[in-house]
Amino acid sequence: MSDIDRFSYLLDKINCSEIEDNPFPHISIEGFFKSNDFEEIILSKQIGLKTVKSDQELFDELFANGYDIVPFPGAITNYKEYMAWHGGKKNSLEHHSACEAAGIVLRLNKPSTPILNQLKLFINSEEFNLAISKKFNVNLQECNRDSGIQKYLDGYEISPHPDLRKKALTFMVNINPSRDSENATYHTHYLKFTKSKQYVSEYWKGNPMVERCWVPWEWCSTVKQQIKNNSIVIFSPSHCTMHAVKAEYQHFNGQRTQLYGNIWYEKKFQESESRLDWWDFDLQAHRENQNKKGLKSIINSAYWRLREDKNKVDKSRRHNY
Repeated sequence: MSDIDRFSYLLDKINCSEIEDNPFPHISIEGFFKSNDFEEIILSKQIGLKTVKSDQELFDELFANGYDIVPFPGAITNYKEYMAWHGGKKNSLEHHSACEAAGIVLRLNKPSTPILNQLKLFINSEEFNLAISKKFNVNLQECNRDSGIQKYLDGYEISPHPDLRKKALTFMVNINPSRDSENATYHTHYLKFTKSKQYVSEYWKGNPMVERCWVPWEWCSTVKQQIKNNSIVIFSPSHCTMHAVKAEYQHFNGQRTQLYGNIWYEKKFQESESRLDWWDFDLQAHRENQNKKGLKSIINSAYWRLREDKNKVDKSRRHNY
């Protein structure tokens, strides 16, 4: 049996799955792995790390087990700065203007157990990526892809966003080692804009060459969360695929862990013509500060406005995927 064959039953589950419409088109499968495979995954030493008593011990354990810090939305890469903040010695971290905090994200680049090596090969395989692409009519031959096993520490936060235009597909599988993970506060929210902010999604829909942005949490309402362990969600980003995460948990005894991957448009992709940030869509603020200008004039003027306010510029926007 090849490494790919071990997980071939997952292809059948994907091929037989139905696309759900609420809150946007997506596939959701619970009980994704066979129970024996899932147990072996979460009990492997690189997933179920030993319990520690401090952030320093946790990072030592992560690094010793083949994890590397990666640039990622909702996170910083300086773990010493993170520890100073998390330990109460630093008041705040640099974070996205629509969020309240940031965390650290690490990827397992050196899997050492047979099942994790097999899993890495499977999620990078042509068979798996072709199966998920076909469900959403994505031409895999015109795309690049990346995927891996990731851990997300306390403080990690991405406010509601639909993903960048360049992303063709994304998938997330919960492989949390904690037996009580479903009660933890770190699961992905799938959302819709509130009625008063629906115009933002309609603007993106009508202007597909404009880059999409993150928005404040209060602009959206959660329809569902991916709470179940051993579950996968797959979707193709568009103007309405709002999702978000805010991790507030004790990470010394088990960390938020996922199989995470993206497929990116490459060939024939047209770069964005412009970008509006969330404050450009804040009509109430504009009404108060700009003599009640209408949406059309606000959007037209926002494109030409210089964005050099250090309190608003999101320096990590290149990583906002």
